[in-house]
Amino acid sequence: MKKVGLGIAAVVALLLLGGFVLHQLGDVAKTARAGDCARISGALDSPRYQALDCGSEQANVKVAKVLQWNESKCPSGGMDYSTYTGDSTLCLMPNFVQGSCYGQDAEAGIAKVDCATKDAVKVDKVLTGSTDGAACGDSRAAVFPEPAVTFCLHRGDQRKQ
Repeated sequence: MKKVGLGIAAVVALLLLGGFVLHQLGDVAKTARAGDCARISGALDSPRYQALDCGSEQANVKVAKVLQWNESKCPSGGMDYSTYTGDSTLCLMPNFVQGSCYGQDAEAGIAKVDCATKDAVKVDKVLTGSTDGAACGDSRAAVFPEPAVTFCLHRGDQRKQ
C-alpha cells in the first residue's frame, strides 16, 4: 500500500508538469537550445517562459529537445514531456535536483517545496545518461529518453525506509 501512495504522489506531481501545453512562445523558440533551463510561470492563464541558469532555484524546467518544423512529437518511451509551442515546439522535462523536494504550484505548475509539505515528492537520485528505471530500486522511476535521464522519487513527507 505504501508503494501505491508513493507512486500516486510522484505521478501527480509529474503530470502537473507534463499536463500543461503552453502556446505563443514567440521568439523564445528561436533562441532556446536543448539543455537550457527556464522558469515557466502563468501556466494556466498566460504562460511565460523565462530563461534561467540551470542552477537557479527558480528554474523548474529544462529544454530536452527543440522540435524542427517537420517533427510533430517529443521523444517517447518514458514520461511525457511538457511542450511550449510557438514558431517551434520545446520539449520540456523537470529540472529536478537530487535531494530536493517538489510540489504543486498554481503559478508554475511545479516548484521546489519543503519536504514536509503534503504530497511533496523528493528526488532521491538523478541518473544522467540512464533510462534504467530498475536502478531506482524501491523508489518511483521517472524516465526521460532524450536526453537520457532517470529521476528516482519518493514521497517527501515520509522517511524512506
